[in-house]
Parts: sequence; structure tokens; C-alpha cells
Amino acid sequence: MKQTTQHNTTQHNTTTCKICNSDMNFHDNGLILNKYNITYHICPTCGFIQTEHPYWVDESYSNAIAAADTGCIFRNLSNSADLLFLMKFIENTLCLDFGGGHGVLTRIMRDYGFNFEHYDKYAENLFANGFEGSLEQKYNLITSFENFEHFVNPMEEIEKLINITDVLYFSTEIIPANNPKINDWWYYVPSTGQHISFYSIKTLQYIANKYKLYFYTNSHSIHIFSKKPIAKAFFFYLRIYNKICRMNLQKYFKNESKTWEDMNKIISSTN
Repeated sequence: MKQTTQHNTTQHNTTTCKICNSDMNFHDNGLILNKYNITYHICPTCGFIQTEHPYWVDESYSNAIAAADTGCIFRNLSNSADLLFLMKFIENTLCLDFGGGHGVLTRIMRDYGFNFEHYDKYAENLFANGFEGSLEQKYNLITSFENFEHFVNPMEEIEKLINITDVLYFSTEIIPANNPKINDWWYYVPSTGQHISFYSIKTLQYIANKYKLYFYTNSHSIHIFSKKPIAKAFFFYLRIYNKICRMNLQKYFKNESKTWEDMNKIISSTN
């Protein structure tokens, strides 16, 4: 039987939202890394959900890529396909993949002829070695896939990125409208301890307004902050593009993906 640790679970109403500085309300408790019983808070103003101070993060990053992240490689393939479409709408100059893991996406985009560089302070750059980027450099485009939910201080990280780019193209799952509890939404994944910040559409719109940015979203997981307008129908065209790509693949492969099945198997084995 695993031992659990109690930590600051009684101070429910003293936390300040890291997005809009409003007082937050208690949302739920969750078991982080299968041993720390911690508190999640929700902001009544902007809809942001955050954990209590994440004292466990160093432990959670003993491996840069969580074992339960079975979708990592498929996500890079999918993201690169979407980026090829996006590059039709923006200028093809220097780009950065922020929080790019082991450099898979940077390598793919370079193989397609785009000038991408890689940055990740946690993961070793295995696939884009020699093409490391810097946060002191200006970029026309920064991509940031599955990073926002890891930010301890989101506004600091986001401001750092939008100060050095015209377009920030990023992914993070949007909190469902019913504000689910910890056991009712897979994206919390408390077993890994790495997801600590969660965003609603209202949260992202607040950030865009604060920094006077154009905000575009597919209302699910892919979003854009831009200093310049992008075609309003971008996500409409992207959906059509994705459907065509999937239809072509389905003509040849009819097997169901094992991504979710494998993720659930790994999570179950660690409980």
C-alpha cells in the first residue's frame, strides 16, 4: 500500500491566480506521483486551474518525457503536418520549437526545408543536435507543444516567448466547460506530477488581451497568439486539411491506435 503525504491542503482560499491575480477558490484534491495529496485551485475570474505550489516538480522530471506520454511520437508527426500547413500563412524565416523534448519536431521540420531550431532545458537534444536555439534570439514563429500545462509561473514564461516572436503557435488541452474534478478529466494526469497549470478559453483570451495579441483557437487543443492578424478561417481550413490527410491514411490502415490503451496500461501499472 502506497504511503501518501499531506501538504498544505487546508489553505484553500489564500491562493492568488497566476494569470489574473484574482483570489482563487478550492477546486479539488489529487494524489500527485501517487504519494502527495495536494490541492487544486480554480479562478472564478479567468477560469484558470492550478495546483498548490508544485514542490514535487524536480521529482516529476526525473525523466523529461513521462513514461505515460505514449502519444509523444505520434504528436510530433501530427504537429509537423499541421505546421506544414501553417507555414503557408506566415513568413518562412527563423523558427524555434520551445520545450521541444529530444528534438524530433525540429529535425522533421528541417528535413522539410524549414529553418527550425530547438530549445528544451529539461530534455537532451538527440535529434536536432547542432541546431540549438536561444531565448536571446528573435524568431518569426515559436512553436510550443504540450508545455503550457507544465509552467510553474505561466505569465513569466508566456511573456518571455511573446517578447521574442511575432507568432506563438502552441498546444494545451482546454478545460471542459463543466470544470471537471481530478478523477473526471484525463489531462490532469496527477500520476506524472508534470501537469500543474490548466487553461480555459477565457484564460487564454485574458492573456491575449493583456498583451494586445490576436488570439485564434480550434477551441480544443491548438491555439495561436499573434502580433499580426492571420486568416480568420485558418482553423477551418486546417480541419479540412486534417480530414483529407486522415482519409488518405484510412484507405490503407484500418487498425485502431494503441496510444490511449498503452497510456492507460502504464498509468495503471504505477498505481
